[in-house]
Amino acid sequence: MIKLYCFGESGNAYKAALSLELARADWEPEFVDFFGGGARDPAFRALNVMGEVPVMVDGDVVLTQSGVIQDYVVETTGKLGGDTPEARREVLRWMFFDNHKVSSVAGPLRFMMNFLAEEKRNADVIGFMQMRLISALKVVNTQLEERAFLVGDHLTIADIACCGYLYYPEPFGFDRADFPNIDAWLDRIAATPGWKHPYDLMPGSPADRA
Repeated sequence: MIKLYCFGESGNAYKAALSLELARADWEPEFVDFFGGGARDPAFRALNVMGEVPVMVDGDVVLTQSGVIQDYVVETTGKLGGDTPEARREVLRWMFFDNHKVSSVAGPLRFMMNFLAEEKRNADVIGFMQMRLISALKVVNTQLEERAFLVGDHLTIADIACCGYLYYPEPFGFDRADFPNIDAWLDRIAATPGWKHPYDLMPGSPADRA
């Protein structure tokens, strides 16, 4: 069975977990107490020197970084990928866009606004990052004007990558009402059989600690 080291608040871990779940892989989550220092634990660092989640272990295969894990899911299950070489490259294009423009902004922004001590938050940094995020989401919204999914006519790991942070309830400058095409796209993804909210799919959500 595949083991995925993760925790509920991590949008990057959600990308890997949701890909595994929707591909119907045989997997289970392994909770990492990130906020308690679990990612800095020497045993965890032995798995991933970067000290980050997600980490996937499948027998002798140990992978880190959500996009690499997602690609492994496609390779081993034959699901959620592009149907042609051209579509595969287009999937990669949107995953790289997410990594550079969407998740790399949304993740730190959400952390700063919701999990960082209030006295350490910087309004100017938050404002700049929100501007960057909104600009990137406008691109995604435009791509979805006349299509159901980002690449081709079915859900791929490109969609799962780009939506990784967009289901979370904590405020970070994203309002679905401002992006009607993204709003409808998120509903379509959520209607996929097997879909689960990140706090239902992975352990360590705020509800688990309540």
